[in-house]
Amino acid sequence: MSAPDGPDDTPDDTPDDVARAPRIPGPRRAADDHADLSRAVPSADGRSPEPAAPPAAPPPHSVLKSLLGAWALSACSPEETEQVENHLTECAPCADEALRLRDAVGLLHTERDLDLDPLLRSRVLENCLGRRPARIPVPAWATPYDAETARLDALLRDIGEAEWHAPVRLKWFEAERSADRRTTVAGVIGHLMAVDGLVATALGLDDPLGAAATEVSPTLRTEAYWQGAEHPVTCEVREPWREQSHTLIRTVSFAGRGVGDLAVGYGDFTLPMRDSLLERAFECWVHADDIANAVAYPYEPPSGAHLHGMIDLAARMLPTALAGRRRAGLAAPARDLVTAGAPGRSLHLEVEGAGGGHWYIALDSPAAVGSPDHAVAQVAMDGVEFCQLVAGHVPPEEAAAGQDGDREAIRDVLFAAASLSRL
Repeated sequence: MSAPDGPDDTPDDTPDDVARAPRIPGPRRAADDHADLSRAVPSADGRSPEPAAPPAAPPPHSVLKSLLGAWALSACSPEETEQVENHLTECAPCADEALRLRDAVGLLHTERDLDLDPLLRSRVLENCLGRRPARIPVPAWATPYDAETARLDALLRDIGEAEWHAPVRLKWFEAERSADRRTTVAGVIGHLMAVDGLVATALGLDDPLGAAATEVSPTLRTEAYWQGAEHPVTCEVREPWREQSHTLIRTVSFAGRGVGDLAVGYGDFTLPMRDSLLERAFECWVHADDIANAVAYPYEPPSGAHLHGMIDLAARMLPTALAGRRRAGLAAPARDLVTAGAPGRSLHLEVEGAGGGHWYIALDSPAAVGSPDHAVAQVAMDGVEFCQLVAGHVPPEEAAAGQDGDREAIRDVLFAAASLSRL
């Protein structure tokens, strides 16, 4: 609606007209400022006109401007509120300032949910990298470890100091039976830090157990840390563990391409660096889930792409694990040996759900190649269920697997998968 053109077009000052006026209208046209507001009005008895009472002088501009902040906070008296709002119809700079202050007050009073969006971190990182890509990016094979350590650190930041001493039962599988060990949340983080130290020493970094440490077995390293650390291990372990994980990521990012093939020893086996950090990401997730269960904290599995990489690593390790159990007399003898690199008798592992896929596991020799044309059995499992089996959290006999074909081969592979677990 446009402003009136002159005195004859000025609307009557009735309550309805005032109620329909905007709270912060734009400034009037110059002609309106000079309208004749002292016209004669009829007297009370209607017989003769009387001059209109002169309006009260408004406060100075500087006073009204100083009241804008209080007006935006609804802290003015009714009289001051009316004076400020009348002034806003005549002063464009003050009207603009009033709008800015009112919007700022709205931000101060926004209701927010204290639970962060679980996708917030990925969206922020994606936006940041889209605007300014990292000059030294994290290798793709190290991103699962980066993601899982960050997720675990977020969980640790959320728990109280007393919960660091909550009991946690670590589970794994030995030979033909399940094993377990009781510790605390802090003890689990110490365990992760001690085993991550194997990766650190392979990169030439400091060993968290000290320069004189000689243990290579993950179990022995964990026991050495628990026995040598302050008893009980407290929440103070979080800072050195997190600093170590950050250092590992920075080091492999700056080291160049060849670092992915660097060997990391675990006592009775070795893994290339790219697989070692994937294995550490898997263990970080498994133990984060142990901690979450101990403190009643919701925790989700890794992303589908990262979960697929973890399942693929376990599937590639199964032929060697199966051969080791066979040498120990815990698996059936090989039936059809073939030359290295040739296709041999295989089991079709079908993993369903996020991170799933199809793998063909060589049954008779770790040097053979799994082949769909030589499959004698099939096992179908959910991705998370398979990872729980590999972690030793589910006994092979209780694994919820769809099975078809050679029962002996199926049993040997399920037990070999559980044997990949350890303390």
